[in-house]
Amino acid sequence: MADRDGGTAGARSGREAGAVVGAAVGDALGAPYEFGPAGAFSARFPDTPGELVAGGGWARGEATDDTQMAVLVAESLVERGGLDLPDIFDRFRRWAAADPKDIGIQTESVLTSGLPWDLAAAVHFNTTLRAAGNGALMRASTSAVAFARAGRQATMDAGRRIAALTHGDRAAWEGTAIFHELVRLALDGADPLDGIAEVLAHVDPDSRARYATVLAPDWHPDRATEPNGAVWPCLGSAVWALRTTDGFEPALRAAIDLGGDTDTVAAVTGGLAGARYGLDAVPRRWTEPLHLTLPGFGGRVRRTAELLDLAGRLASFG
Repeated sequence: MADRDGGTAGARSGREAGAVVGAAVGDALGAPYEFGPAGAFSARFPDTPGELVAGGGWARGEATDDTQMAVLVAESLVERGGLDLPDIFDRFRRWAAADPKDIGIQTESVLTSGLPWDLAAAVHFNTTLRAAGNGALMRASTSAVAFARAGRQATMDAGRRIAALTHGDRAAWEGTAIFHELVRLALDGADPLDGIAEVLAHVDPDSRARYATVLAPDWHPDRATEPNGAVWPCLGSAVWALRTTDGFEPALRAAIDLGGDTDTVAAVTGGLAGARYGLDAVPRRWTEPLHLTLPGFGGRVRRTAELLDLAGRLASFG
């Protein structure tokens, strides 16, 4: 059966599942190396493709706050039947109040401020003037799949609106919007790297030059002027990992070997690579132990099967 994008429906569903599961796998794979030195993954696995290990307070295969928040977004979208920003914010706030194992400093400040959903991030940004972290980008795999069938404008706008719940800096909105659109192109069967110039044309002018720099074919993460905990070098590093490798596994290795915020860079890379190469490219030895819990939501464990179910429901969302 052919879908409206010209590929087979099965191939597209594999890419949709790949984006969701790939991001979660990247998160869990990179978590033990967070804020460690460059090259740590390859140093541990010099002669093999690499394995999921425990470390950094995370069990083997355990996904972090990156995937926890992505699942909260997904469950809101499918349960509410649409983009309900107050509901997503309430889920985030409930999760933050339940003492998650890890939560970004900025995200925690916004979610525990007591301010309403449409003011909290803006007030934080106006007070600190610092809100361009990668904490909105890290959770965007599920929403990217959900809005992809609605087209460029809708998917980029959704990325911005969900990012703005916790990040008041437009740079964080635009990075999430770009990621949404690159995933959409990949789900349509295109090479997302070929579409970067066109995507940049739809980015806010105040952020366009910065993203054009980190998404350029000749950019290398060594040239970043900020740590990859910031949104633009994080996204640039993920695109670099995709561009300089030829498969899901080598892309994840390249991302983690950069060091720094390894779980998030690998989650973003995994979302892009999963959308490009599909679920079949994600190794079973990485998906079998994959799991996460959601503090504040009953402690039920979500595993790969639940993520696949979410991916299928998100694919029908648009």
